[in-house]
Formats: sequence, C-alpha cells, structure tokens
Amino acid sequence: MPIISQQKKDKISEQILHYLFENSPESKFTSDIAKEIARDEEFIKLILIELSKKGLVNLITKNSSGVLYLKRQRWRLSNQAFQIYSAAQSNKNQNAVFQNNNIYNNSDDS
Repeated sequence: MPIISQQKKDKISEQILHYLFENSPESKFTSDIAKEIARDEEFIKLILIELSKKGLVNLITKNSSGVLYLKRQRWRLSNQAFQIYSAAQSNKNQNAVFQNNNIYNNSDDS
C-alpha cells in the first residue's frame, strides 16, 4: 500500500468532518462515511480514530436500544467541533454577503 502524505490525510479528514457536519446530529457508520468519501473502510476508520483522539468526532458504541455494537461503529461530530464549524460557516456566509454588497456598491459608482 502506498504511503499517504500528512497533507492528503488532513484533506481527507476535512472531507469526513464536512460530511458529518452536513448530516449532524445524525451519526453515520464507518462504511457509510467510507462510501461517501470513496475510500477504504479501514483507512477511514484509522482517520476517525485520530479525529476522535483530537476530540473532533465521537464514537457511538450502542444502538438506539442500548445494545453494544459488536462489529460496527457509528460516528458523529462532537459538540465542540459542531459549534466551531457552524461559526466558521456563518462567518464565511457573512463575508460572502459583504463581498457581494461591495460588488453592487462599486458598480453603482461607475
């Protein structure tokens, strides 16, 4: 298996976080995430474990009935990561609106 650079792992991690943010508060199985990102399940699992250690994602170990998963793992974005991601998205949207307003204001000057 070829070695993947840290830069590419970081980009894949960003894709995973974005996917979990889009589906928040719903949790997703490792296989669903791997299918969406188009990567190997074991590789995605390793990245999710790294993200979990950083506190960005949470591992769900029980189903809705409270029974432990034996072979499957579900993941969701941590509350802290969701708040940070939401704030970044709203700032991004506010900047886009501000830039659009500047474009319209500048076109009036001509």
